[in-house]
Amino acid sequence: MSVERVLRDAPWLKSGAAAGVLELLNADGEEARVVGGAVRNALLNIPIGDIDIATTALPDEVVRRAKSAGIKSVPTGIVHGTVTLVAESQPFEVTTLREDIETFGRKAKVAFGRDWVRDAQRRDFTINGLSVSPDGAVHDHVGGLDDIAAKRVRFIGNPDQRIAEDYLRILRFFRMHAAFGAGEPDHAGVRACIRGRSGLAGLSAERVRMEMLKLLVAEGAAKAVIAMEDGVAVTEDAKRLATRLRLTNGETKALDSMGHRWWRLAGMDEATARRRLYRLGEARYRDRLMLAWARAGWDTDLAPWRELATLPERWSAPKFPLRAADFKARGIAEGPALGHVLTLAEDAWLAADFPLEKSALAAIADQSAARFARDHRL
Repeated sequence: MSVERVLRDAPWLKSGAAAGVLELLNADGEEARVVGGAVRNALLNIPIGDIDIATTALPDEVVRRAKSAGIKSVPTGIVHGTVTLVAESQPFEVTTLREDIETFGRKAKVAFGRDWVRDAQRRDFTINGLSVSPDGAVHDHVGGLDDIAAKRVRFIGNPDQRIAEDYLRILRFFRMHAAFGAGEPDHAGVRACIRGRSGLAGLSAERVRMEMLKLLVAEGAAKAVIAMEDGVAVTEDAKRLATRLRLTNGETKALDSMGHRWWRLAGMDEATARRRLYRLGEARYRDRLMLAWARAGWDTDLAPWRELATLPERWSAPKFPLRAADFKARGIAEGPALGHVLTLAEDAWLAADFPLEKSALAAIADQSAARFARDHRL
């Protein structure tokens, strides 16, 4: 057993629902610890989400103890040793220590045990392989503490084996790096992801979609997505990707817009940027600009990109002030011709940098009507 440090700033270990469940399970020769993401986040001093618990007690014993304490138990995965206890309206996944006997992706055959080391070794990443006892003692059997300190995301043991157990771990590797890593992703992990990427095709769209959406909101999402694209992702157009991930109509439109000529937003001066913002609207302008910025590389000059990114906060696009009546008065008939001349006038207005003075607008209207008449020999 390796006890590396004490987690002192974790009030949920000392009181409240989690402490009560741990006390219930740490009795009569059994041991229980908090495991996984809650331990990782507590060590990083960031908010924790779900609190998962591992125990030496068998599932039937967990259920028996919960019943005797008046705590609701739900057999959410009892075949694999998981029982969800609901204490003070808060759910806790309680899983008996286990080890894989045979592995078939997520349908592994497991055996229950009492070995904390072997239980840790079957988890995905070192930073998720930590556990903490009710007294705050942190147990590290896989090098997770060193990797948390180094902001490094590594698979536990053999990366190829970890991935073969569940191919979704390829996406999780990049998501974990985006959220908790720094610098380049672990090379051994990336190479294993490349070798195993064909396994992604067998995953359900729902699981892939959920993992990708979690990745995209992580702090380091841009770098992680680029790293994933360079070695793992298969190029797909927006419609195919939307179908694969079962995106909503709104998400599909945003994805399609983001990928449409995003490179045109690189190196713009502010006058061009204002025209792009006017044409695209704020949301699409930001989406395409963020993609162009991410693809520009991390050694690029950041100042011009920041100026472009903050343009919507500094400038609001005015509405096109000319109307159909302005062109009817200049002899343009109702119908397609009117729409055409309005488009010519709007283009000229943008090129002139959005003037609002009456004289400038009258000149644009005159020139546009004259150009249309000349081109169509009116």
